[in-house]
Amino acid sequence: MPAPLLIVLGGLPATGKSTVAAELVRERGAYAYLRVDTIEQALRNSGEIGPAGVQKSGYLVGYAVAADLLAAGNDVLVECVNPIEITRSAWRTVADAQHARLLEVELYCSDPETHRGRVRTRVVDVPGLELPDWEAVQSRDYVPWTTAQLRIDTALVAPAEAAARIRDAAATLT
Repeated sequence: MPAPLLIVLGGLPATGKSTVAAELVRERGAYAYLRVDTIEQALRNSGEIGPAGVQKSGYLVGYAVAADLLAAGNDVLVECVNPIEITRSAWRTVADAQHARLLEVELYCSDPETHRGRVRTRVVDVPGLELPDWEAVQSRDYVPWTTAQLRIDTALVAPAEAAARIRDAAATLT
């Protein structure tokens, strides 16, 4: 039996992470699905977060839950912006600690007009979550990945094809 699999699906807002994740989890039981936006909004809704906001707590919860799921033998799909090396390194640490296989995937949109259109027209599917506008997406602290095993340009690749590429890459991991 292979080691459990951790797929970390990241990228700027409106690059298609949720849409591609929906394609990946369509097959019932394929992955335990963790979405950092959902975790962060639940923390906000708790009323226990101070004036500084969520900060890193959403990611810390995500790391802990992913570790538990992997330890139980589940394959896990994490969807998050994963903007900088410290968050990326933490997911690698989770995988290593649980002896899990790891697939890091960065989604990006090479066409600024397409990306801007997605930012402006997307619909909130996490109750209470405030989506960033184009200016916030553009000014966000985000460093392109150098360690992602797979980078997919969602301006050129449809969600179903992106999911198929991720499944294919995951199948090659040992």
